[in-house]
Amino acid sequence: MLTPVVVLALLGATVLLFLASVKRIPEGQAYTLRRVDGHMRTLGAGTHLVLPLLERVAHKIRLFGNVVEIGQVAAPGQRELRGKIYYQVLDATRADAIIDEVGSRVRERLPQLIANAPAEDTAARNQHLKTELNRSLRERGLLVTRVQLA
Repeated sequence: MLTPVVVLALLGATVLLFLASVKRIPEGQAYTLRRVDGHMRTLGAGTHLVLPLLERVAHKIRLFGNVVEIGQVAAPGQRELRGKIYYQVLDATRADAIIDEVGSRVRERLPQLIANAPAEDTAARNQHLKTELNRSLRERGLLVTRVQLA
């Protein structure tokens, strides 16, 4: 027969396992979970049950209000620009693969895009940059909402 200490230990372990299984995901975020076998799933806002010993949170993705700071970027023969690029995540499952490197991808692509953009009008240049960045990032589940480079 089980002693009261063993029963309490088993009950405590069960409660701890249950509490570790419950994940509360805030509004405006999504979590991607990876299993030991490599399988991935995405959880949206709300309360979810996870398998604490088999799954771990790979990324906590903010869906809105993401910003890439642009220090100084210039195309050959043009003045340096600095500012911010705002984007949101439309599909967390597709964006999971590049979410950690969005800033570096945008910074690498900007000099080429600035060289092809209209240089005299700031609003037209920013609109051109937004359109071109959306062409490359949209397939990854991201949407550039605003470009502010001056």
